[in-house]
Amino acid sequence: MEIFSQINTLLTDLLGPMGPLLALGGVGLLLIIVALPTMLQKKKDPLDNIRALRTGKAVDTVEKLRRGGPSKADKLERFATYLEPQTAEELSATRMKLLRAGYRGKGAVRVFHFSQFALGLGILVLGLLYTLLKSTQTELTTQTMVLYTILPAAVGYYAPVYWVTRRIAERQQQITEGFPDALDMMLVCVEAGQSLDQSIIRVGNEARNGYPALAEEFETVAQEVKAGKERIAVLRDMSERVGLSDITSFVTTLIQSASFGTSIADALRVYSAEMRDKRIMRAEEKANTIPTKLTLGTMLFTLPPLLVILIGPSLAGFAGKMGGGG
Repeated sequence: MEIFSQINTLLTDLLGPMGPLLALGGVGLLLIIVALPTMLQKKKDPLDNIRALRTGKAVDTVEKLRRGGPSKADKLERFATYLEPQTAEELSATRMKLLRAGYRGKGAVRVFHFSQFALGLGILVLGLLYTLLKSTQTELTTQTMVLYTILPAAVGYYAPVYWVTRRIAERQQQITEGFPDALDMMLVCVEAGQSLDQSIIRVGNEARNGYPALAEEFETVAQEVKAGKERIAVLRDMSERVGLSDITSFVTTLIQSASFGTSIADALRVYSAEMRDKRIMRAEEKANTIPTKLTLGTMLFTLPPLLVILIGPSLAGFAGKMGGGG
């Protein structure tokens, strides 16, 4: 008991009143970090080799080893049980969100959850070390300790979510801006005698420099159609993958045109004119918000100097008269 008392006294002197609790938490976190790779390691099933031979995956494994080993996403495959949602709905929703952000890799979901786990745990360790260092210099309250440790960990955990959300917004904005021009180009190609598939390929190639996100979507459609997938299914997948109402209406127009046998050029001409009108309306909407945004700047940077110029000389003359009269 004397040993524990001495250790408790030493920790209290070094780390403050919360020293024993912080030391215990640090030891527990260290044990979790040491034991985590063993816990997450997926045991190899003896029947996996037989399944691989049946499905032909064993040949792919040999080819990967010849090319220098598996990729980073493949290395995370053994932890797929822990790095992927267990329900099909959550897995599908996460994969769709990453597709809209432009991450189309097979292991994108695993990399996303691994980045959340790594950033959250890593920043938690850094916050704990900072708290221990700070507590040796000044006495910290329990609320301050929790703030220094839990808040940075929460920021690190939700940083990938914020990044993916920003990527989705940027890609959708880019697609919205470039879609009317792409429709005009597609209409020109169709009226020149090219098929819809050839027009999509041409538009994808031409839009790569100005609107790479839109070009990527059109190239994906072209590659899937070349692979033999039904065009209607490919267009619907594009609509779901992009997540924009303009693209959904465009896909619906093409599907209805193909179903009823009407001219694709006429459908594109009408929808292209509608998209141009929408773009003009969006530009006018942004222009109408400019006066409101400039009001605050005008109030802060224009009125104070104007008041100084107009009232300043009068105040100076009044102050001079008051001083002379005194």
